[in-house]
Amino acid sequence: MAIKKLAKKSVEEKLQTRPPVVVVLGHVDHGKTTLISKIYEKDLTRKEFGGISQHIGAYQITHQGKKITFIDTPGHVAFSKMRSRGAKVADLAVLVVAADEGVKPQTLESLKHIQEAKIPFLVAINKIDLPNVNLDWVKKNLAENRVLVEGYGGDIVAVPVSAKTGEGIEELLEMILLLGEMAGLKANPKGKLEAVIIESKLDSQKGPLATILVRNGSLKVGDEVVVENFGGKIKAMVSDKGENLKIAGPGQAVEVLGFSQVPVVGAKVEIGDGSQQTLFPSKMKVKTEVGPPKKQLKIILKADTQGTLEAILGSLSDEVKVVFSGVGNINESDILLAKTTGAEVIGFNVKIAGTVQKLGESEGVRLKTYKIIYELLEELERRVLKILEPTIDEEIFGQAEIVAEFMVKKQRVAGCRVKEGEISKQHPLHLKRGEKIIGDCQIISMKTGKQDIEKAKKGEEFGVTLSDKVDFRVGDMLISFKKLPQ
Repeated sequence: MAIKKLAKKSVEEKLQTRPPVVVVLGHVDHGKTTLISKIYEKDLTRKEFGGISQHIGAYQITHQGKKITFIDTPGHVAFSKMRSRGAKVADLAVLVVAADEGVKPQTLESLKHIQEAKIPFLVAINKIDLPNVNLDWVKKNLAENRVLVEGYGGDIVAVPVSAKTGEGIEELLEMILLLGEMAGLKANPKGKLEAVIIESKLDSQKGPLATILVRNGSLKVGDEVVVENFGGKIKAMVSDKGENLKIAGPGQAVEVLGFSQVPVVGAKVEIGDGSQQTLFPSKMKVKTEVGPPKKQLKIILKADTQGTLEAILGSLSDEVKVVFSGVGNINESDILLAKTTGAEVIGFNVKIAGTVQKLGESEGVRLKTYKIIYELLEELERRVLKILEPTIDEEIFGQAEIVAEFMVKKQRVAGCRVKEGEISKQHPLHLKRGEKIIGDCQIISMKTGKQDIEKAKKGEEFGVTLSDKVDFRVGDMLISFKKLPQ
């Protein structure tokens, strides 16, 4: 018994207070990144597009001689999984609520992640610099959503702040340090490594990079590490300030070079013995379909980081078939695979070389990149709707069935009967066979007997000479339409 007590005391003596790891959560546009920007006295939002944070980042500051590590998570709904992982690696949370809007859907979603992670949190009521702000209304609104702050039925700390002017920032940091002290955060720098991947990407110059948050033990240059089923050796580590480091201790986040492939966000990092496989995985894994073909939008998806890629994949509907997905710039292999599989190539925050762009044009592959996540998702949703219902963005005037075919002066003429609405010479036509639109055409000549006409109504019969873009058959349908303005 005495030996056990002595061993326990020895372990406790090795434990040291470590910096709190703080996750910043909240609704989109409520000012999370701007708040962190003010804390660091540098503008992080200039690195983002549309004012929305696109990736998880970790940054460490010193306040009153004590360190705090912040994790900034994106506020857009597509990054729900990333926010959830952010909360799980943190010790406490700051829930940012805008003073002019109060509780919004993603505020409640963020609160759910905090509760699932079972970590303490405080509320930062942001944008108090705006005119006519009513803090009592915000606190009542929080209480209505079961967030009971001090003075409103609970003991949750609520700090009014302005990310724009800096008002309240000092008090916010003091409250974070106080919550950290109350949590009694300890770690052993010489103990077993406990670390997690909070971001990863494929750099065109350096190869696979990962941001690692150390919670216990230390990570050193030269360490053999294991992430899930593959290994690597730490070649270099860089802090959030751009400093080259030899060692990273508890509560610290560093960008690491040395992985054999891009690791998955949220994966645990462990010390290995060098026996793990460090081979690169197969560059392409093409998914195969089983059963009857479905109406789907086939895409090849490339993104700048693993976290972003995962978030986009998790937001796609079942009607989007991902033929291949990966991290890195769009390359010639992506174009050739798209050509083979009939897919489109979609990129997020990645580049397309001029030679790759030209290859896409010559192969007839649709290619598009985006810098804002919701624009990508909205466009894919529109494309899916167009596949499921090809005429969704059109005004339909009428339909006619091709009931006969004959030759007049060596030209094919389609004998038609109007089934619905009217067919007009001035509008383009879809040629539909069964359930599929097989092409579009224009009416060159439209007659009833020998008389030229401009249009035909329901029940009427007519003959048309069509543009040579389509090869019609008896039984096909002609659909008269016009595109609706976007």
